[in-house]
Amino acid sequence: MERRLFSEEHRVFRDMVHRYVAEEVVPHYEAWQRAGQVPRSAWKRAAEHGLLCPSASPDFGGAGADFLYSVAIIEELAEQGVGGFFLALHSDIVFPYLASLGTPDQQRRWIPGCVQGDHVLALAMTEPGAGSDLARITTRAVRSGDAYVVDGAKTFISNGQTADLFVVAVRTAHDASRPHAGLSLLVIEADRPGFVRGRCLRKIGLHAQDTSELSFSGCRVPVGNLLGGEGDGFAAMMRNLQQERLVIAVGSVAAARGCLALTLAYAKERALFGQRLMDLQNTRFELAKMATSIQAVQSLVDDLVLRHCAGEEIVKEVSMAKYAATEVQFDVADRCLQLFGGYGYMEEYPVSRHFVDARVQRIYGGANEVMLELIARRL
Repeated sequence: MERRLFSEEHRVFRDMVHRYVAEEVVPHYEAWQRAGQVPRSAWKRAAEHGLLCPSASPDFGGAGADFLYSVAIIEELAEQGVGGFFLALHSDIVFPYLASLGTPDQQRRWIPGCVQGDHVLALAMTEPGAGSDLARITTRAVRSGDAYVVDGAKTFISNGQTADLFVVAVRTAHDASRPHAGLSLLVIEADRPGFVRGRCLRKIGLHAQDTSELSFSGCRVPVGNLLGGEGDGFAAMMRNLQQERLVIAVGSVAAARGCLALTLAYAKERALFGQRLMDLQNTRFELAKMATSIQAVQSLVDDLVLRHCAGEEIVKEVSMAKYAATEVQFDVADRCLQLFGGYGYMEEYPVSRHFVDARVQRIYGGANEVMLELIARRL
């Protein structure tokens, strides 16, 4: 499929990213999966290639690059089946909070380290009793002199064991009639007393991604770590969800492409009943259906990437893309695994990783049922 959204500079950058992922991520990924975490040395190496926060201002060591550079990074990791290295979470989901809400002093303190790999970022929104419904957040931050005292718990936090800077959604005020109005964002350093990393959660997929529980017990955080205004957290999170969900859609369709490519190569080699698997009509029809679904969703996602780069407000359309792309990703992974037969169920075959990693895509970033509700409200 010819895609017209990338310039020659983007293509040159993408070639570099492709080589980096193939040579420096893929060979180590199984070890990272067994460890349940990507080592900090890998984050530093990614920084040396200019892959962390490419949109950051050159004043802070970044490239000032447009979102299409991030698209290239997201797609290469997903297409090569190593999406558990969550560079996009750091660069394209959490970093925008610092870039858009941070004061000049906050940006000088944190952004250079984010670009250089000295800081790894995480976003702590979800709680045991509050997922997509942010109004239910109960983690409290009570003002005490020149600090906030934070108490509460978070769960399902990606980069939870690796990150050292967390953007945390907290409740700074309570008004039962306006539950969203009392939410604020604090940047909390992992070495603060009262900050506790809990379990690294065991998942059915994305094993290299350290998804964790966190807790806060009397954790004192300077008032200077408040991002944006007190009580403005909900609005900030809603603004950033457009890019977060677009990031998921971009990665999902790229993963589907990669999974299909693996299966196409296998079908051309695998012998069955005296002929290639590829020569059986059912195989050819399955591959054709998957290729069509992928291309249709790719066209939608590419259009939205360009509109997002242009600054358009496309919440409904991005919700559609997140829903459609993640559904296609899982369907493709399921169909491809079936074509591999028993081998597809073996962990040594990458198609099995595509299958288990695809499942969560329909859940995080807003479950697909939430996407449907958001779409319906805007019809």
